Amino acid sequence: MGFWQRFTMVFKSKANKMLDKAEDPRETLDYSYEKQLELLQKVRRGVADVATSRKRVELQMQGLQQQADKLDGQARAALQGGREDLAREALTRKSGLTSQLNDLQAQLSQLQEQEEKMVDASQRLQAKIDSFRTKKETIKAQYSAAEAQTKINEAFAGVSEELSDVGLAIQRAEEKTQTMTARAGAIDELLASGALEDPTGTTKDNLTRELEAMASQSDVDSQLAAMKAEIGGPAAKPAVEAPPAAKPATPLAPGAKDAGSSGASSTGGA
Repeated sequence: MGFWQRFTMVFKSKANKMLDKAEDPRETLDYSYEKQLELLQKVRRGVADVATSRKRVELQMQGLQQQADKLDGQARAALQGGREDLAREALTRKSGLTSQLNDLQAQLSQLQEQEEKMVDASQRLQAKIDSFRTKKETIKAQYSAAEAQTKINEAFAGVSEELSDVGLAIQRAEEKTQTMTARAGAIDELLASGALEDPTGTTKDNLTRELEAMASQSDVDSQLAAMKAEIGGPAAKPAVEAPPAAKPATPLAPGAKDAGSSGASSTGGA
């Protein structure tokens, strides 16, 4: 195989592939349908032309027949008037018209036969075009549905690929989140245990936290007791009852002696 033969084959194969990719079956079907309609119009125009010719022949035959009838009447009148020569002349002309009528009748028969064939062909072509139109629309609908389904599938394929990438990104983000959460928990445990020192000085040991909790609870109890006293409710009993306070001593008048001390003095004197 020569160079040009190979080049021609490659060119034809690529051109065929490009044409196949660019071809839309729906457009091809519509174009074919339009061509069939054009052919049907030509057939109908042909039928109309034949019918016009037939009608023209019929009118011509009617005119000749009227002339022949007129000549026949003239021949009869001439014969009745004793003019046989005129009657013969009229009949001779009528004979010529009769010959023309016979020729026209033959043409008329041919035109009628041709017209019938063309009308039958037009009707059969119309039926085929109607059937083709129905089939065309069905094929176009099926092709459109298949094209839409193909686009949907291609879209799903693209979305699946994107979702696959997104899934990997989500998985990496979850792994990083878990790692950071575990790291934060580990640091909290180390700070709580005292293994690590908080540079901000906010780390507290367990004893400090318990003391702060007790102080907070005592403050809450005090506030609750004060609130009940304000609204007239029973006051909350203190957690530990205080011992009764000692009664204060009555002050002595000036110059008076304490009974106890005087007793003691008298006792001592006795």
